[in-house]
Amino acid sequence: MERTVPSRASDEINLYIRTYYSLLRSSHEVQILTLIEAHTRMHSALHVEVSSPQPDMAAFIYAILRVPACLLSQADRVILGQSPELFARHGYADVQSWAAVSQPARRRIGYWDGQRTVALFITSRSDIDDLIPTLTALEIERDKMHRLMNRRSVIHQLESRLEEELSDNELEALAESTNIPADDLDRLRRIWGPEMPANLLEIARRPHRYSVRLLGSSLADYNRATRRWWTHIDSRTPAITFRDRPVYFVSSNTHSMANLLSGFALQQEDRLVRYINESGDENMQREHADILDQNVPSNRQNFLYYAMKKYEATFSQATAERYEHERHAGIRRIPSRAAYDVEAQIVELRHICRDCIDPRLRVAGLERLESSDAIILNIDFPLGMAAYEILSEIASNVDRVQGVYIMGKAATLNGRIGDVMISDVVHDEQSLNTYLFHNCISADEVAPYLVYGSVLDMQKAISVRGTFLQNEDYMAVFYKEGYTVLEMEAGPYLSAAYEMLRPQRYPQDELVDLHGSPFPIGILHYASDTPFSKGKNLGSKNLSYFGMDPTYATMIAVLRAILREEIARLGA
Repeated sequence: MERTVPSRASDEINLYIRTYYSLLRSSHEVQILTLIEAHTRMHSALHVEVSSPQPDMAAFIYAILRVPACLLSQADRVILGQSPELFARHGYADVQSWAAVSQPARRRIGYWDGQRTVALFITSRSDIDDLIPTLTALEIERDKMHRLMNRRSVIHQLESRLEEELSDNELEALAESTNIPADDLDRLRRIWGPEMPANLLEIARRPHRYSVRLLGSSLADYNRATRRWWTHIDSRTPAITFRDRPVYFVSSNTHSMANLLSGFALQQEDRLVRYINESGDENMQREHADILDQNVPSNRQNFLYYAMKKYEATFSQATAERYEHERHAGIRRIPSRAAYDVEAQIVELRHICRDCIDPRLRVAGLERLESSDAIILNIDFPLGMAAYEILSEIASNVDRVQGVYIMGKAATLNGRIGDVMISDVVHDEQSLNTYLFHNCISADEVAPYLVYGSVLDMQKAISVRGTFLQNEDYMAVFYKEGYTVLEMEAGPYLSAAYEMLRPQRYPQDELVDLHGSPFPIGILHYASDTPFSKGKNLGSKNLSYFGMDPTYATMIAVLRAILREEIARLGA
């Protein structure tokens, strides 16, 4: 189990990390320009063309999906902190009265003052390891695009098309004028739509120089933020005494579990079919017809869950109907507040409607759940070390943890996008520990519900510090040692699990055996990234409808494991 990461590969990454942490100790804002050399020298696998004069559109798209849109135009100063009080102590009074901003591919609470400053709430050091490289990549690639687009002819072309979506011919003309491939511009068009000309015009007119200021990053600050998150959940569920109830902890998302357990979308099938037929979406109509005619192996229930999401985007009242239905099915949603943008769901197993749930969950003995006092606590999976903070806080406030189940996205070094990976070895780059454990979910429990991908069990995973913080040499050495899964949460969760089993804080740089855990541990990831394919990363590919396949296959396996575990506990 020894690691032999080549010194050049690891040293370049570690130098970059040390550089930005040392700079962020300053009481004044730090210019991102200072970090560009260290970022470039790292040769990030997510930023393949960093040194090329041509834009690395995969890295650019990855970055714009993970920062507020205002950072492309007016805003250029980012302030990081863990609480409103911390912002106020440093002169940013009442930041929550500013305009709320979001990031499409990151759940991070943020506010914009309407001018230059964005305040972002961070929940662990993983937010820093995510944000700083992302902002650096954005400045590098935005600068490249500015140099190519800062021409009178390009600016005139964009000014003439403000608030209108560019046609294919106009896209081709823009590609010819800027020397940016039309395929890359088309990816931006799919993301930005009619806002694309205005966004590109901002890039063409002026370069951007970002700065960052970190207001506080002590362990106590993060602990306080996590405690506020948990106190909010506890206060919103006065009828549940967590210390008296067995708890199955799940880290996944907020849609798949609720859909499978509530059965709402399945009951709305007639309404959803009418919507599909009247939507004008030819792809959705064709897929539905192929499912009915059995021309494709796609699952009907998964497709209805996908259609329900589209339906709610069109008819907002349907969301309120679904939430009301979920409450009757024993599912309580607790929206996030304070620093964390991590929604929680509380599921009381005794209230599950056996006739309503997805038929794939109907395991033997479901009727016994009527006498269950257990609950499922499902959270919208957090980023990196926030996972450790959250599970540690929950463990200190819950009497009996009956199981820990982790479901998330990952990069795969040996599979394809859409595959499911099940690991029983996790190396954590935060603690430098290598965790060995029995994964309670096997390939046989996922494969029957996965249509388009493969299930790879007995894998070895690496919990990395950040998505940009890997290079090809780094990954290649781990690959030679059999590590094939790159993700960010499993290691921190296992560090918290260690502290639930041992009378001390998790160790550093050790081989840790968790096979004796008194509660089951299940960790599954589905592949959303293949970093050995140049430029094929999370920013350049959208799982779309077919992402439902691995998502629901893994959630079905998790829920079946929980239901069987609880039925066995009640029988015992």
